[in-house]
Amino acid sequence: MCINVSGENLMCRFDPKLQDEIAKKNGYETMLMKGKEYKGYCYINPDGFRDKKDFEYFINLCLDYNIIAKASNKPKKKTTNR
Repeated sequence: MCINVSGENLMCRFDPKLQDEIAKKNGYETMLMKGKEYKGYCYINPDGFRDKKDFEYFINLCLDYNIIAKASNKPKKKTTNR
């Protein structure tokens, strides 16, 4: 995942090293899964991306990280020998 829309929010994946910086941004919401904070992921509510400049900031943040992010491991398809 790079970036997507979840309801009215943006769901962002970014460099976890930037977590503290991103957490200070307007509209930031922590992403929790089973009560655990997911570093490098967050929601941005509409207050955080109303301005074109802010929207572009989050899009570029995610796209920049997407270049270096490790893709998730997809299960290998089973092959049959005939």
